[in-house]
Amino acid sequence: MGAGFVGALTGLGGGVVLVPLMVLAFGVDLKYAIGASLVAVVATSSGAAAAFVREGFTNVRVAMVLEVATVLGALAGAALAGVAPREAIAVLFGLAALYSAYASAATPPADVQRPPDAWSRRLGLDGTCPTHDGPRPYRVGRVPAGLAVMFGAGVLSALVGIGGGILKVLAMDRLMGMPFKASTATSNFMIGVTAAASAGVYFHRGQIEPTLAAPVALGALAGSLAGARMLARVRVGPLRLVFAGLVALSGLEVIRRALMGGLS
Repeated sequence: MGAGFVGALTGLGGGVVLVPLMVLAFGVDLKYAIGASLVAVVATSSGAAAAFVREGFTNVRVAMVLEVATVLGALAGAALAGVAPREAIAVLFGLAALYSAYASAATPPADVQRPPDAWSRRLGLDGTCPTHDGPRPYRVGRVPAGLAVMFGAGVLSALVGIGGGILKVLAMDRLMGMPFKASTATSNFMIGVTAAASAGVYFHRGQIEPTLAAPVALGALAGSLAGARMLARVRVGPLRLVFAGLVALSGLEVIRRALMGGLS
């Protein structure tokens, strides 16, 4: 429930908390933990996405365009995960978590409205984000670069079971010029489809255990519904810092266990 709550608020799906928790605290094999996390990410996305769309935070046009690249990346990453060493996947997860922590805690860029590129104009990707002072319009830029990052997010999702939200939120927030809350909500809308694409491959390989995935998904769903209700009221600054600290500790511990042979 806690992972789903944090995942909905930050757009990262909760997998960045679930995977190290299952591996380090409960002794679950890494690939089974990733499989359960992918199912939970689908549940988190399903729980939060409807509320975010209803409240006007989600940019559905941006999500549908970028999702094409993330699904292709997820299929490629799931195929790679079948042959990659477990320790290498764990180190990759830890490095991704550390970068996520750094980027979350870093000072946000200046709020400068970029001119939309040709893709944004043609596809009508500009949107508005609810604020206390009414809807705030924003422009979306650098769409081709965003697509490239989304492919990498899909690969990362399949390899480490986090829904790719680390890269998705950062790409939309820092690269494409979307507000942080709009990036969070749009990432939540996208991560379920990305995780479902790679979860199907894990299920085919027998690496999703229903007795593990079911309670994890139910808890994540309940937490994501609560998180979705909080997004409009929560302050972004403290949320970035708390999440950054939690993610950094998880990433460091997973890397330590992988290098010392302490993974199950």
